Amino acid sequence: MKNLVILSGAGMSAESGISTFRDAGGLWERYPVMQVASIEGYRENPQLVIDFYNERRRQLLDVEPNAGHLGLAELEKKFNVIVVTQNIDNLHERAGSSHVIHLHGELTKVCSSRDPYDPRYIRELTPDNFAIRMGDMAGDGSQLRPFIVWFGEAVPQIETAIDYVQKADIFVIIGTSLNVYPAAGLLDYVPPKAEVYLIDPKPVNPHSARNIHVIRKGASEGVKELMSMFL
Repeated sequence: MKNLVILSGAGMSAESGISTFRDAGGLWERYPVMQVASIEGYRENPQLVIDFYNERRRQLLDVEPNAGHLGLAELEKKFNVIVVTQNIDNLHERAGSSHVIHLHGELTKVCSSRDPYDPRYIRELTPDNFAIRMGDMAGDGSQLRPFIVWFGEAVPQIETAIDYVQKADIFVIIGTSLNVYPAAGLLDYVPPKAEVYLIDPKPVNPHSARNIHVIRKGASEGVKELMSMFL
């Protein structure tokens, strides 16, 4: 089986109704980014940050995977599919993708404020108990915080992602501006002989001289076209 590696961004989930951060009308226009997505913002006003992610989780309960998510799961019939996502939602998993690497954390999980990556204190929240509150403590006695990689924090899964990208036979970029590093730099690790596809309805500058097959469509229609080529 060939190795098919997907890099997905906000455009992947936008069709499901998940608010994007960077687009016009996106979350960054309503919430100053450094207030809700940086360790400094969290230290300054943890209540605001906790409430922000509680609201994101509540929104996640109301949406479903779209045809793009479902199509990528379907591709597992013919390929070893690795999904590397910049998204913090769980729509890839809910669609049936069995190997998902979350570069920027997972919305449905919480962790220790003292040591966010200590596996002993990472906890999955359930749909009927999705909110955390000030005073909810991790096992080490620190406040539970969202299991999210904020601006200024290391991206612990990037090395794992690079390992898979270096073995890719096909690399597909879906719904990302390729402006957020280190995720955008993954294209540099794709083997020279691998095929590269870019699915996005808007122009994207891949910052690369390599040959890229561009599919100027949204995630669902773009994945549908990809499936017609591969299945």
